[in-house]
Amino acid sequence: MRKTKRYPVEGSNALWQIYRTVPFLKVLRNFIVIQIARYTPIIPVKNWLYRTFLGMKVGDQTAFALMVMVDIMFPEKISVGRNTIIGYNTTILTHEYLIKEYRLGNVNIGDEVMIGANSMILPGVTIGDGAIVSAGSLVHKDVEAGAFVGGNPMSVIYTKDEMDKRKQMTNSDDI
Repeated sequence: MRKTKRYPVEGSNALWQIYRTVPFLKVLRNFIVIQIARYTPIIPVKNWLYRTFLGMKVGDQTAFALMVMVDIMFPEKISVGRNTIIGYNTTILTHEYLIKEYRLGNVNIGDEVMIGANSMILPGVTIGDGAIVSAGSLVHKDVEAGAFVGGNPMSVIYTKDEMDKRKQMTNSDDI
């Protein structure tokens, strides 16, 4: 189960009540900053925008590809470690607005993680150091450090131990 906090709402669905949960001017500012960052091809500028204006934690040498969409309402709940790659057109969400409730959860992405293009990361997920998420994946639960995962819904393709064994076999074939 993802680590999210639930907030019940009464009346119309939670999305209709959006500005009771987050200030309009914050969403407007975030929208503008995120759109600039999505199209900026200069990685240090993207990271600076995310850190300075959105309050995200972004590690050194981390690279967000073009068109990455970070959460527009609560980007400060996103933490990305050092030397990580977030692939083209990936979406990172920290909120879910549902009919009778909305949910918020931190997204923690470790060091030296590779997230393939067109992936979606849902609220309340932790991706461990050295993990690989294949392109087009729906990350709906935590990913262990060093694991290789993929699919929709996501499943484990190789654990860290299995990956290490494969590397040893490949290296021994080279001798």
